[in-house]
Amino acid sequence: MARGFASIVFALALIGGAGVALAQSPASQPAEETPQQNVRASQQYQQLLCTNAAFRAHRIEKECGPLQGSQFYDSCVASFNCDKQPSDANWRQAPPSETIK
Repeated sequence: MARGFASIVFALALIGGAGVALAQSPASQPAEETPQQNVRASQQYQQLLCTNAAFRAHRIEKECGPLQGSQFYDSCVASFNCDKQPSDANWRQAPPSETIK
């Protein structure tokens, strides 16, 4: 029970912290984040997305909700499928459609 509560608190802190950060920094100003920090934040987001159903549902509603009824809604929801994420081994490799033969 404590672990589930901790995950919810972490999710809320992550969501709230992102809102505060966006409100404090002008859009024209680049972030003071290093590439390594960006990768770590992305990994944390992906882990939270794939381990916390409530957080995943919230993100789907926020990002895909406006698309309901359109041809893009199903593919938006599918983009949150944690089973089909690229492996760490080939994340830098261009997709086959973008490689030169």
